[in-house]
Amino acid sequence: MTMVALGLMSGTSLDGIDAALILTDGVAVERFGPSLTVPYDEDLRGRLRGVLGGVGAVEAVEREVTLAHAEAVERLLADNGMHPAEVDVIGFHGHTILHRPAEHRTWQIGDGALLARLTGIPVVNDFRSADVAAGGQGAPLVPVFHRALGAGIARPLAVLNLGGVGNVTWIGEDDALLAFDTGPGNALIDDWALRHTGRPVDAGGELARGGRVHGAALAEFRRHAFFAAIPPKSLDRDDFRGFAGGLVEGMSAADGAATLTAFTAAAAALARPHFPEPAARWLVCGGGRHNPQVMEALRRELNTPVDPVEAVGWDGDALEAQAFAYLAVRSLRGLPLTFPETTGGPAPSGGGCWHPLG
Repeated sequence: MTMVALGLMSGTSLDGIDAALILTDGVAVERFGPSLTVPYDEDLRGRLRGVLGGVGAVEAVEREVTLAHAEAVERLLADNGMHPAEVDVIGFHGHTILHRPAEHRTWQIGDGALLARLTGIPVVNDFRSADVAAGGQGAPLVPVFHRALGAGIARPLAVLNLGGVGNVTWIGEDDALLAFDTGPGNALIDDWALRHTGRPVDAGGELARGGRVHGAALAEFRRHAFFAAIPPKSLDRDDFRGFAGGLVEGMSAADGAATLTAFTAAAAALARPHFPEPAARWLVCGGGRHNPQVMEALRRELNTPVDPVEAVGWDGDALEAQAFAYLAVRSLRGLPLTFPETTGGPAPSGGGCWHPLG
């Protein structure tokens, strides 16, 4: 059954809310609809940052985040002359504040029942918990959507998402999937930029462009045990904070940014030994693709064609929101969201919590 689904994503980069509409049966994507991004204001971003790790005023921030998502839904529909009754379901990722799969814990704040009441649209949320409870990593969740979009593109194909954390989907010629977190994405660069410039991102890679990469720090980064660990594997946003932060401590603002940018690209390259076959092409989505220094570093490290996903007609800004719209429909149809090859769970697994109206 084809459904109109609206996806919502708040990523680990803490930049804001992505909202997107698609038409899908949970297997194929029949049509892409409009999308938008609503940046978080500085105050809310700060409060969100303050509850990372599951500390502080989580309940109050969860309500505030849910209200912000409801406003994003209202704006997307209003901007496109649509009524809530035209949307069958919302896929609501929420915002991850804690991810500890080894402890069978993952926590995405966002009140699905409240969002359904506020928008007048049924909601599916809590996509990760079932997989984590079964022993999986609960991440990444987007690979099955990457595979749906990648039909017709030459394989093997690697799709690299650079949000706060990096993750990769490898798609084989026979539609086989392998997916795992690669390491730091934008989070360390963003935190460094905020600390040294007062701005939450290194916009355009300007800070890194003026610096030099410290080779000894990069060599030490490559030796981190995470990269040799067999996938599937996943990370919390801050898992590399202490290790990588120690490697760049004392560097100038520009050199630290350049070295952290090199870390992100090196982490992606260190994913390659885990692929069953080398990827013929890498497509990059997430905020990292907007950073020319990151993209240049990836091309040097990978020595393989590397393009933003727009090169094949995908919308990299809307992609994860579209994915959670797609996953909501799969959840309603009882189709698996995760697989042993993507999260390490024992079997293909569904997931999501359903919040009907009334």
